[in-house]
Amino acid sequence: MRKRTLVVALVVFLIGSAGTAGAEGRVERNVVFGMYSGLALLMDVYYPENPNGYGIVFISGSGWTRELGLDATPLKESGQEEIYAVPLAVAGYTVFGINHRASPRFRHPAHLEDAQRAVRFVRHHADEYGIDPDRIGAMGGSSGGHLVSLLGVLDGKGMAEDASPVNRESAKVQVVVARAAPTDLTLAAPGRVHPLFGFRRSERTDSVEHRRFVAASPVTHVTADDPPVLLIHGDADEVVAYKNAEVMKAALEKAGVPVDLLRVPGAGHGPTFPGAVNPPDYIGAMIEWFDRYLPAR
Repeated sequence: MRKRTLVVALVVFLIGSAGTAGAEGRVERNVVFGMYSGLALLMDVYYPENPNGYGIVFISGSGWTRELGLDATPLKESGQEEIYAVPLAVAGYTVFGINHRASPRFRHPAHLEDAQRAVRFVRHHADEYGIDPDRIGAMGGSSGGHLVSLLGVLDGKGMAEDASPVNRESAKVQVVVARAAPTDLTLAAPGRVHPLFGFRRSERTDSVEHRRFVAASPVTHVTADDPPVLLIHGDADEVVAYKNAEVMKAALEKAGVPVDLLRVPGAGHGPTFPGAVNPPDYIGAMIEWFDRYLPAR
């Protein structure tokens, strides 16, 4: 019954949002959450019909890259927000779908810095958005899954002496849902240039290159104070190996952090898990994870 209700509500939400300009009150487009050398960092805010008082930062997958053309489609309009952000808004969450600087023009840690800035911005303006600043979640897929995982496991401490009050806020989130996330970048093939860095991973574990892959891997930073994490991954994924989910789950379990891994049998890489036969209700699982762990206790 819950699943059917969500589907009906999703259809109503989409009809209301896509019709006329008057319906755009539900989605606030192109909110500036930061500036980089004159380049505006933008987010879209999805306001729920019946807000539950909690916010979720959403990051689409992109392989950490965007096209260089001035007419390139923004990351926050990749189409993945209809699959994940909209159902979250239907469920009562205020969702913040973000752009971030991307490869090949920008390299790590630019992507992460923008994601952290988004969390700080949302937290600083929590009263305006009607959400709890101490309980912010994050959801993302693929490269977005990598970034939201880092938002969970890194300290994200605010910069106390910074001139910007936004930057003084914490960038750590309290619940994470990561789809097909590259959690251990050392699992990537060493002979290929990695888009996050612009160089190849060396097989030498004592190399600078290898150490940078390790430092940028969420699994490296797992500690006991990390938030609950739901991993969703196709077991036939040839882009981001299923092993990424397994090693992350093992690390979180060892640290005593609540974690679950939703395996999608036969599924390859993509927001709708191509190739899956009778896939589990991953949208429902995502919402239930946030419902379970995001509310303050």
